[in-house]
Amino acid sequence: MISSIEEFAAGSTILVDKPLTWTSFDVVNKIRWNLKQQLGVKKIKVGHAGTLDPLATGLLVLCIGKHTKQINDIMVGTKTYTGTILLGKTTPSFDMETEFNQEFPIDHITEDDFERVRQTFLGEQQQVPPVFSAKQIDGKRAYDLARAGIEVKMKANTVTIEEFKIDTSDLPNVKFEVTCSKGTYIRSIANDFGERLKSGGTLTELRRTRSGDLYVDDSKTVEEWVEFIRKD
Repeated sequence: MISSIEEFAAGSTILVDKPLTWTSFDVVNKIRWNLKQQLGVKKIKVGHAGTLDPLATGLLVLCIGKHTKQINDIMVGTKTYTGTILLGKTTPSFDMETEFNQEFPIDHITEDDFERVRQTFLGEQQQVPPVFSAKQIDGKRAYDLARAGIEVKMKANTVTIEEFKIDTSDLPNVKFEVTCSKGTYIRSIANDFGERLKSGGTLTELRRTRSGDLYVDDSKTVEEWVEFIRKD
């Protein structure tokens, strides 16, 4: 039990429900600024254990003070996400950050096709990250190169998908829940899912619900954490 804000700032791990359109750094900056204001200090360590894209919501783990040394250990844990894949359309970023650029038929897809393709995602495999990602290419972020119109060649990474559940009752929208290893790009799963169905797929919703043994159900909003920090 935290007895004072000083103790909280000295070493804490907090769970934040990241809002839509915020970057992970936005959340870190908000918490850090309020802590510095409340404590009257110029510097305090705050970091996150695993980035969430601006268009994703859900669990963002923040480490404060001496707990920042635990960030790498927390990031290693498996993650669980829920979301929606829109079939029949694609975007360059594999999500809604960019405009739709292609349309594909979906009428040919059967329930057997869905199950067959779903199973291809299970286990260890090679995954190519999206061009619009924070991956470093020759010292630059891939998304900066992509936005500048520079062709980017992404290298595949080894990832493991432990579970991949889908709900096809509301086509062309496919609801999903996926449990996967660190470094797995859900946008790539959405794109690959469409391709393997001989169609297209775009990630339209994403929410992280778990990281290791930490759950979004135990998190607070940014506003709730700010209120906690600023209380007398």
